[in-house]
Amino acid sequence: MNFGILYSRIRKDEKLLLSELRDRGHDVTKIDVRNQQFGLSESPADFAGVDLVVDRCLATSRSVYATQFVDADDVPIVNHPDTAELCADKAKTSLALAENDVPTPETTVAFTTDAAMAAIEAFGYPCVLKPVVGSWGRLMAKIDSRTAAEAILEHKETLGHYEHKVFYVQEYVEKGGEDIRVLATDGDPVAAMVRSSDHWITNAAKGAETDAFGLDDEALDLVERASDAVGGGLLGVDLMGTGAGPEDGSGSNQMESGPRYTVHEVNHTVEFKALNEATDVDVPARVVDWLETKAEQQQGVNAR
Repeated sequence: MNFGILYSRIRKDEKLLLSELRDRGHDVTKIDVRNQQFGLSESPADFAGVDLVVDRCLATSRSVYATQFVDADDVPIVNHPDTAELCADKAKTSLALAENDVPTPETTVAFTTDAAMAAIEAFGYPCVLKPVVGSWGRLMAKIDSRTAAEAILEHKETLGHYEHKVFYVQEYVEKGGEDIRVLATDGDPVAAMVRSSDHWITNAAKGAETDAFGLDDEALDLVERASDAVGGGLLGVDLMGTGAGPEDGSGSNQMESGPRYTVHEVNHTVEFKALNEATDVDVPARVVDWLETKAEQQQGVNAR
């Protein structure tokens, strides 16, 4: 098979994928999105003869638009542009999760600083303000006071870009200094790790410590449902523990009843190098297993 890797920078994640694909004897076409021009009638020549394109664009804007153009020319690509568009925007992701009854943190979106301040005050302190587009924990703020809220909102208002005029306010979930990253293919978990840090942001990119994590039945169900909510694909599903749990069977609760996890993010161009190092799972091999299946399915469709 011939797999196309759509990229803007070859990171360790892409090197792992490329190595696994080549070790299995597949042809690989590396397509640098920075050199491409997408027209309305056909895709660039670099996509000719490719059985399946894998979107590994680093920049969200490039990922969202490039996948749309590639898909419009009937070139099979993962993830699908609808999934990319949903996951690229935190507000759209929150809506998709809520509409599919996936537990997710309480969220309010506002469009003026006054409305955003009212939302922050309604949540109480601390609460969280996030950019609707962004990754690696950048530009996220834990707001501990009204004074801090006023300063942050004023700063965002002056940044200029329209995305900073969308104020995405979320409840602060006391997650005990850790969260869970699950890599899943169409809702089937490949591997999972817990990310721990003294900082309230527990992204591996921010230096969090990582360790393998065993998913229980509730977490497995949530990963599948979260994946379905955004259209499936190769995804990173992030969960936080809520401190809740089921009744102990004696008629009293050992802890607050309710869902044990909440899904706070779904990533469509997920990095997995930290996960590969934290677990015994050969992550790139499992990902390529899935890519081969997707390509075979596409070949079957084309042969009809």
